[in-house]
Amino acid sequence: MNRFRCSILVLTLILVHGVYARWVSAAERPNVVLVMADDQGWGQTGYYSHPILKTPNLDAMAASGLRLDRFYAAGPVCSPTRASVLAGRTHDRTGVRSHGFALHRQERTIAQAMQRAGYATGHFGKWHLGGQRDVGEAPLITEYGFDESLTNFEGLGPRLLGLCDAHNGRPIRRHALGSDKLGRGPVIWYDRSQLTAGFAGAAWQFMEKAAADGQPCYINVWPDDVHSPYFPPEAKRGDGSKRRLYHGVLETMDGQLGELFEGIRNSPTLRDNTLIVLCSDNGHEPGAGSAGPLRGAKTTLYEGGVRSPLIVWGPGLMGAEAVGRCDDSSVFAAFDLVPSLLSVAGVAGPDDVKFDGEDISDALLGRQSTSRKTPLFWRRPPDRKSWPAMGLPEQRDFAMREGDWKFLCDFDGSRQELYNLAHDPGESQNIAAKHSDLVTKLTAKLLAWHEQMLQP
Repeated sequence: MNRFRCSILVLTLILVHGVYARWVSAAERPNVVLVMADDQGWGQTGYYSHPILKTPNLDAMAASGLRLDRFYAAGPVCSPTRASVLAGRTHDRTGVRSHGFALHRQERTIAQAMQRAGYATGHFGKWHLGGQRDVGEAPLITEYGFDESLTNFEGLGPRLLGLCDAHNGRPIRRHALGSDKLGRGPVIWYDRSQLTAGFAGAAWQFMEKAAADGQPCYINVWPDDVHSPYFPPEAKRGDGSKRRLYHGVLETMDGQLGELFEGIRNSPTLRDNTLIVLCSDNGHEPGAGSAGPLRGAKTTLYEGGVRSPLIVWGPGLMGAEAVGRCDDSSVFAAFDLVPSLLSVAGVAGPDDVKFDGEDISDALLGRQSTSRKTPLFWRRPPDRKSWPAMGLPEQRDFAMREGDWKFLCDFDGSRQELYNLAHDPGESQNIAAKHSDLVTKLTAKLLAWHEQMLQP
């Protein structure tokens, strides 16, 4: 763990620990670590028998934990899912419908609930919910319930900004997109291929301090990997193609997260009282990753755009029957994580907010398969009707899943598509014409849902 320890020493220069005045014994409540990768497509792990990718650390987590294969992102691009996994509400209610929308300060977050219950709370990694790139007028991450934060160019406060080396003889270039000129927190320039190690190292330092202080902790570890641009270490560049560079970044991230996982596994005070949840914010970027047999990619409402891998690990919190199991029947989404993790922690949610998320903690802990009782709905980001540069055609405006049925249509109810995911997980056979009554029913449900949401 030498590289991991080095990251911790560097980050000590810019992290200022808060004074924790909420004395709660760490033994009373579990630690929760939510790891959210960026643009990691469904199927982009070794345990899916990927022909190229090697992800031994994610594979080991899945083998000693639980895989849930019917987990969905809240949206097909980054920010909507990130808002939903903080607020427990759909991105249409939070107003974060795409990139460039800040999370409203009045939103009640899971971090605030944990903080009130005596948890030490930290956010380490990408934010993308306001105050990013060249936008300096936004709340700091610590204003949303986090005692400490360390982010990249997609947020404010202490930041690690990337130094990109293509290992081709050209000068190393800075990747800041204007963030370095904003102030609002100290900046350290960091090898882009090591950013995940930096965030993981800061998270580990935070966990160790919380444990020493007798506090449970809630931590977000949100790497910028595997979002483009792709700058893996030289040994992971392969033939230099977009796909190989993406794989190189993902494999590097696997190793860097693995050091955090190893630290937790080997800690007598953390191993049996820590729950790690690992997912992605949306599907893969077209031309880089893949979604196996699933149709679509990032920005689309097909399965490949909104399905996400999900691993849950917690040997002291999960029954032996959950270890190494794959739950391929529990259907739920990112906003369900908020009430579920609060339930696992024994923490009450806010009284003045009605979650869209449902408590599916039994599924998370492997006790039994549990799906949402209400349908899942998605709305296309308003700025992503199509993505010609990536070869993606015009998208449908809405999608929903109810039971095994996946239904898509436009704002006016036209261009209807219906798929039975039990028989057609790749969404290749549109059977809307064969089920007119069902299509009428689902169209009415989807448009009624839309009327309840914020208007575009």
